[in-house]
Amino acid sequence: MSIPQKKLTIGLFGFGVVGTGLYTVLQQTPSLNAEIKQVCIKHPEKKRSAPESLFTTDATALLEDAEINVIVELIDDADAAYHIVKHALTAGKAVVSANKKMIAEHLQELLDLQAKYNVPFLYESACCASIPVVRNLEEYYDNDLLQSISGIVNGSTNFILTRVFQDKIGFDEALLHAQAEGFAESNPVLDVEGIDAVNKLSILLNHAYGIVANPKKIVHTGIQNLDSHDATFAKEKGYEIKLVAQAKKLDNGEVAAFVLPQFIDPTNQLYNVRNEYNGVIIESGFADKQFFYGKGAGSLPTASAVLSDISALRYDYKYEYKKLHSSNRPVLTNDFLLRVYVRFEGLFQVPHERFERIEEWSSSEKRCYVIGVIKFNKLVDNNWWKKKGTSLVVLPDAFADGVEEKESVAEELLAVV
Repeated sequence: MSIPQKKLTIGLFGFGVVGTGLYTVLQQTPSLNAEIKQVCIKHPEKKRSAPESLFTTDATALLEDAEINVIVELIDDADAAYHIVKHALTAGKAVVSANKKMIAEHLQELLDLQAKYNVPFLYESACCASIPVVRNLEEYYDNDLLQSISGIVNGSTNFILTRVFQDKIGFDEALLHAQAEGFAESNPVLDVEGIDAVNKLSILLNHAYGIVANPKKIVHTGIQNLDSHDATFAKEKGYEIKLVAQAKKLDNGEVAAFVLPQFIDPTNQLYNVRNEYNGVIIESGFADKQFFYGKGAGSLPTASAVLSDISALRYDYKYEYKKLHSSNRPVLTNDFLLRVYVRFEGLFQVPHERFERIEEWSSSEKRCYVIGVIKFNKLVDNNWWKKKGTSLVVLPDAFADGVEEKESVAEELLAVV
């Protein structure tokens, strides 16, 4: 006995890279029983690869059309996107969105709206484009058994880092390449400074552990302070540098979460994730590590995830947020130890009092770095590690168990100069 499929009449906001891709893939999937009735755009003067009659600049024409039962939001303005989604949910329309910034910044409000109006709000494409990580976390991993999630979730920064390592060019030149290929966001700061990645991590935390966290409260940075000295160190050690978003359940049941550059060794499956591709490793108690890999940027890969959400709406699929409603939800913590490499412009600029243990150091005219163990909350309390001329990269074995009693770090540093 076949399950009846709902006819989907779509109102689409935005006809940029992803919107155009969605229009293309819908043309190629007539069996989906879905059609775009109208598209709301901001710049009507632009030429587009669809009939002119499809477009309007009037948002209410879509939001108040009784025939439209699905709103697909694909614009890059987070504030405008929130008003569109809020209006649509309030009107009882299902919503599909790819706007990770909007979702992360308004997650609790969006959760409340879904519960109040009992309508689906799906956003698989907002996290890793073509990789179905949200649906997998939502459906297949129990909170008690989920040990960690780590991944390269921003295709633009990964493309830049690939160019730096493979083509041996500078970070600034690599960014220009990413923009030329169309992988960087309209505002590259969102990518380069880790804002896009931390927005995605904020969303994933909800589906992984039932944690609702404002992205501004999660420690993060991007690749903006990395330079050729860091790339040279990585090559000497046989590492690559990746911008990694990660969450890990600690022994006490609390969860550590951050977005930071990390040295990745060849044993890690993220090592071979290059260019605009994303990769996510999910580790659970019984299934061990599972690796998800796919394109994290581009028109058709992102559109494919939007299409998957639209397809699910034919059967009234919605996220159940079972972990969010669990009685034993974990909480985020900054109380743990992290192993890091920190590069400075000079040895005496090292804030030695912030390290619990120094494991390696090097000082020369060309570079100065320290490898050691640091209390994570010391990254939260002060932004010394984000200053120009300083870079911080997490070591492959990121989490330290503890430190032994020893001479002060200040004495260790003085002994080597």
